[in-house]
Amino acid sequence: MKSIITSLFISLSTLSFAQKTTFIRKDADKKVDVMIDNQFFTSYFYPNEDVLKKAVLYPINTANGTTITRGWPLDPRPGERVDHPHHVGLWFNYEDVNDHDFWNNSLTPPRAASTYGTIVHTGFKAINQKKGLMTVTADWLSKTRSVMLKEETTFRFYGKGKQRFIERSTTLTAQAEKVVFKDVKDGMIAIRVARELEHPSTKAEIFTDAAGVATKVPVLDNTGITGSYLSSNGIKGDDVWGKRANWVNLRGQIKDEKISIVIFDHPKNVGYPTYWHARGYGLFAANPLGQNVFSNGKENLNLTLNPGESVTFKYKIMVAGELTEAEIKAEEAKFVGQ
Repeated sequence: MKSIITSLFISLSTLSFAQKTTFIRKDADKKVDVMIDNQFFTSYFYPNEDVLKKAVLYPINTANGTTITRGWPLDPRPGERVDHPHHVGLWFNYEDVNDHDFWNNSLTPPRAASTYGTIVHTGFKAINQKKGLMTVTADWLSKTRSVMLKEETTFRFYGKGKQRFIERSTTLTAQAEKVVFKDVKDGMIAIRVARELEHPSTKAEIFTDAAGVATKVPVLDNTGITGSYLSSNGIKGDDVWGKRANWVNLRGQIKDEKISIVIFDHPKNVGYPTYWHARGYGLFAANPLGQNVFSNGKENLNLTLNPGESVTFKYKIMVAGELTEAEIKAEEAKFVGQ
């Protein structure tokens, strides 16, 4: 009898702590809010091209409601940097696809001699709230609006205690023409983090107020700036840039809340373990295809897809409090074993 009661208690306890994922479609606003246990986690945001040139996850919150992504340029906050307007939320794209730059495309004046591509959301293929899954489609368009790549991405959103997770599996399929991802620096999955999670810096910067007005200042105030990278290979700080690793953890603190953001690479991805394009100013990116620049010319990779061929990239993002290496490795093992 005692064992039955114990088993029942365990079952009820497990049930009570189950965290439900809910999707709230807001078609008029071109976004889908993702809720974990009825608390906002993030939005899949696919605005018109006069706002952004790609779909993003924005903003992203911790379980306590703290925003970990930079607000500018969509929602400027005091003290933020105003560089790189294409760094918004969490995104996936690349700098050179058949000589088209999908990474740097934004509403700012175009760079000289640059040809930009645009990624356009085309629909929702499936939404499964019970499993926390959402599958979306998109077209990677050339400057003439021809479809270079068809994208199908499945997101999995879920929570465990105070931890939040995003798993992204993206399949890109070449259309009528051969597609070459030229070996370059800027790519591929990336998040632009809040000012507090940047590395401290003493360089002159540009600040913005809540109204988006930029002001040049000679020295950056590092009060409350706490970010620090740590890779699976034990490399710390800015030194993670241009190094391979299975995962990287960005650790920091916003007010009294300790925060960890971990991006995991997957063994089935091209170029595993990925090189990291992680900068102290708040760009946290993994680029498996930019091997020439990261290896100082020792390696080279120009990923090529013939018409009809596909490639798939899988990543996991963990948003949590302070984490031990053992906890991170346990999540990596779950991801790799799927």
